[in-house]
Amino acid sequence: QVQLVESGGGLVQAGGSLRLSCAASGRTFRSYHMGWFRQAPGKEREFVAAVKWTGGNTYYAESVKEGFTISRGNPNTVYLQMNSLKPEDTAVYYCAADAEYRDFVRGRVSYWGQGTQVTVSS
Repeated sequence: QVQLVESGGGLVQAGGSLRLSCAASGRTFRSYHMGWFRQAPGKEREFVAAVKWTGGNTYYAESVKEGFTISRGNPNTVYLQMNSLKPEDTAVYYCAADAEYRDFVRGRVSYWGQGTQVTVSS
């Protein structure tokens, strides 16, 4: 049974930092692209960042390019370092994984985590 489990969310003041972690289990994700999405209240889920297993290239939404960094630890772990957080970054953050990248940014991925809440106060 494949599982993606996020951790590291919480409440932080504007300008602060959080580091999200995602641990995958149930299979090896060595050849899977992994990334993060988020969904704010009343909004659709949106792409945040991704790291491809082929070459380790990283991709970011324009809105987070300056403050967020995605990285992978072992093949089954992905992190999202979030600095200079803003109230508009408040959302549930989801980890995602898929063997194909073609539709990854659109959210068409095979595996999702259950999400972790990030709340940024002003």
